[in-house]
Amino acid sequence: MGSIWRTLDRRTSRDIALACLAVWLYGLSYGAIAITHGFALWVPAALSVLVMAGSSELLFVGVIAAGGNPIAAALAGVLVNARHLPYGLALPPGVTGTGWRRIFGTQLMNDESVVFALGQDSREKQRAAFWVCGFGVLVCWPGGAVMGWLLGGIVHNTSAFGLDTVFPAIILALVFPALRDRVTLRAGLTGAGIALVSVPFLPAGLPVLLALGAVITACWHSAS
Repeated sequence: MGSIWRTLDRRTSRDIALACLAVWLYGLSYGAIAITHGFALWVPAALSVLVMAGSSELLFVGVIAAGGNPIAAALAGVLVNARHLPYGLALPPGVTGTGWRRIFGTQLMNDESVVFALGQDSREKQRAAFWVCGFGVLVCWPGGAVMGWLLGGIVHNTSAFGLDTVFPAIILALVFPALRDRVTLRAGLTGAGIALVSVPFLPAGLPVLLALGAVITACWHSAS
């Protein structure tokens, strides 16, 4: 682990630490929401470790709290988490490790760890950023959720602090340099347009998956 830390420059390490801090604060809200709706501590604690995807977990808790079926809530969470499929395809081989390490690395795959990894300019740095950020989220997200539940009702929602905008801002800042490439920019704008148009008509998660069609379009244009 020490060699991994030495691989990252100071700026990247700082950015990862700030992202993990935001994850912890967001976890406080998640835990508070869970106890407000009557969930026992083990529910957000277990979900935050086993699922480790805030959007899916909040959706699950929200559906159950509204009187929905647990199976339907779980399926909705799986649909939202389907975005991890292109994440896995985007990561270069070896970043998540090999053998049993790859299985554990897959569990650490989330929005932040993938974007930080793809933002590096070498395979060694990609691997370091992925694992450091992944471990950071693994600690901060469950830690925030448990503390939020224990504090109970103090933090009701992230929108009051603007924390719900932190993660899109982080991801946009990290992918912005890649948008200098015309093919990447075209794919990004097309995907964003597809998602925005389809959001009012499709369930949560589907607009993001539908936007992946922009990648196919970009590949076709670059090939031709």
